Amino acid sequence: MNSILEQLTASEEPAIRYKARVHVMEEDPAAPAIRRLQQEIKDCERVRQLLSLREADGKIPRHPYSKWYGAHWVLAMLADLNYPVGDADLIPLREQVYGWLLSEGRRQTAKRHTFAGHTRMCASMEGNAIFALLKLGLSDERTDHLVEHLLTWQWPDGGWNCDKHPQAHVSSFTETILPLRGLALYSQVKGSTQAREASRRAAEIFLQRHLFKRLSDGQTISEKFLKLHYPCYWHYDILFGLKVMAEAGFLQDERCREALNLLAARRLPDGGFPAEQKYYRTTGPIENNRSLVDWGGTSTKQMNPFVTVEALAVLKQAGLESA
Repeated sequence: MNSILEQLTASEEPAIRYKARVHVMEEDPAAPAIRRLQQEIKDCERVRQLLSLREADGKIPRHPYSKWYGAHWVLAMLADLNYPVGDADLIPLREQVYGWLLSEGRRQTAKRHTFAGHTRMCASMEGNAIFALLKLGLSDERTDHLVEHLLTWQWPDGGWNCDKHPQAHVSSFTETILPLRGLALYSQVKGSTQAREASRRAAEIFLQRHLFKRLSDGQTISEKFLKLHYPCYWHYDILFGLKVMAEAGFLQDERCREALNLLAARRLPDGGFPAEQKYYRTTGPIENNRSLVDWGGTSTKQMNPFVTVEALAVLKQAGLESA
């Protein structure tokens, strides 16, 4: 693993160096050298590309949820890259996200989509926003309202689902992983016992299924869950599931073990991990799910540095690797 770590810590990409040093090597994020590294993230080309569609008022003139360049996704990616906390230049993007998620139209949609005892909303949107706003130091009392929405919409089994079919009664992995992530961070930052309990219930959706199996027959829910990728956006795989379990404090649960072993088995001969699928494109019209950033593409034989540093961090936190 040392040779891979040497590659990661020597990367031209400051976000990779940060993740390797803080999440794998466990350096203090408050140390002066790491704070300087965060400033490099702020000024790097990748971040400039993510922010390149902003106009003079600081906003991106598209719907906040426009994949993958709207304000919602830009803030989510900046948070995951460990962009510095408290940058006032991001406030216009925050206001776009609040204006959308706290709009009367969205409240009315939630009312219309509440039937058969379940509110059927894409709760991943609120979950992603809560996480990003807290991580970037941009939250205010309106973040509490987003949390209230998730708590109100939580299904009896502990998760969320946007399936409009009345017979749907089991939560969705893809609609639950991001609310779990957001609520776990909110409980840590705000000391909310209610959010902590909600995140615990949400974690059980995954833990009961060993992060990738059906309850009914123990078979893999979807082969896509076993293919690693970055960015995750709202799509689920075992690496993202394990990452969120680590953030939320559930990685030591024995029910994570099988997914951890599957992740470890994805390691390439050089010690890295591949990106086996992706959910973005870098060519064509921007309206067609085009990313402004190339995140390394896919390959079954070559390591992707973002996937690699995330995988090493999870394995280290699980006690399966030493830095």
